[in-house]
Amino acid sequence: MSMTITEKILAAHAGLERVSPGDLIEARVDLALANDITAPLAIKTFREMGVHKVFDRDKIALIADHFVPNKDISSAEQAKLMREFAIEQEITNFYELNESGIEHVILPEKGLVLPGQLIVGADSHTCTYGALGAFSSGVGSTDLGTVMATGEIWLKVPATIRLEYKGTLRPNVGGKDLILYTIGLIGVDGANYRTIEFSGNVIGTLPMYQRFTMANMAVEAGGKNGIIEPDVITLAYVSERTSSDYTVIKSDPEADYEDVITIKVDDIEPQIAFPSSPGNIRSLSEVGTIAVDQVFIGSCTNGWLDDLRDAAEILKGRKAASGIRLIVIPGSTLIYRKAIEEGIIETFLDAGAVIGPPCCGPCLGGHMGILAKGERAVATTNRNFVGRMGHPASEVYLSSPIVAAASAVLGRIGGPDDL
Repeated sequence: MSMTITEKILAAHAGLERVSPGDLIEARVDLALANDITAPLAIKTFREMGVHKVFDRDKIALIADHFVPNKDISSAEQAKLMREFAIEQEITNFYELNESGIEHVILPEKGLVLPGQLIVGADSHTCTYGALGAFSSGVGSTDLGTVMATGEIWLKVPATIRLEYKGTLRPNVGGKDLILYTIGLIGVDGANYRTIEFSGNVIGTLPMYQRFTMANMAVEAGGKNGIIEPDVITLAYVSERTSSDYTVIKSDPEADYEDVITIKVDDIEPQIAFPSSPGNIRSLSEVGTIAVDQVFIGSCTNGWLDDLRDAAEILKGRKAASGIRLIVIPGSTLIYRKAIEEGIIETFLDAGAVIGPPCCGPCLGGHMGILAKGERAVATTNRNFVGRMGHPASEVYLSSPIVAAASAVLGRIGGPDDL
């Protein structure tokens, strides 16, 4: 009867004693979310079902975060449609502009994500919430529309790959470097429709913001979800944000894994993902001299307050190199406010940065940092596909905020040791 944490969560939400990889289940959803891009199609599906009320207005979150403030008429119409639906349905968790931010940052921040939950969202990086010990996964907009109507979803139980990180991290190496290294190791399809269970003594030492980063990019290895067992760091984070009840679930010691991979971290350097894949990884010492035009610090991967703190520590008393466009976008309004209070925003401004409102911005080639033909960017985002941040002939290199900040000062890809 032994099960992994993912299998236990799915079994509980399907009303079953146990599940096994490959089982098809109908599961109850604790939270369903969509954004200004994906909500319109979900709403269309909902209306076509002939349903008049959502299954639970408290268990749906609608967040305007991709093309906001609205960049054009089309994005304004999308946001308007979602806003009107939220008002009509009296959606409790509807957020835009000053109340909003990047969906995968603000929902944990507002205490809406809890250990043991089952969460689905019409966005591939919904897997972020696995950092809190929840099963969370992206779904299509039409699936999300059905969930809004019924509160349930069909799922195939994924097999689990357990990654055990052991050893001691080097200075300036953190969660972003670990997940980039991992994707380079197993490949962008190395965990197709699998759970990635992050474990080992190293994971136990990581602060929450770096755990969110790792879970966020599980999908870049093809994962159905990424997940970390709750521990004292998890529970401290949750207790500061909600008094709601939740269930801490952990894998059984005898749980059956499809594969167990041990990763020794002692020699892992800061990692860089070269164009045009998150799996095209090189260690910083192998990069060579690559000049860049733009540096972007933000996104659902690395827009957390501690990410900004890490970058500001590098930029304090320094200036971005001549010709470098340094763009910083906090993950939420609360993070923005705290960054102002701590002097972080002033540090960025002194370094020559422009600060954008909390949203996804240039990550998906949306706005506020689009690349022209032939330009190169270092970004703390999660994807660097062809044309991801602008012109198909531009290039995006993925890194941690520490490396991104150092690169802004250097005018080329580099780390703190190069300063």
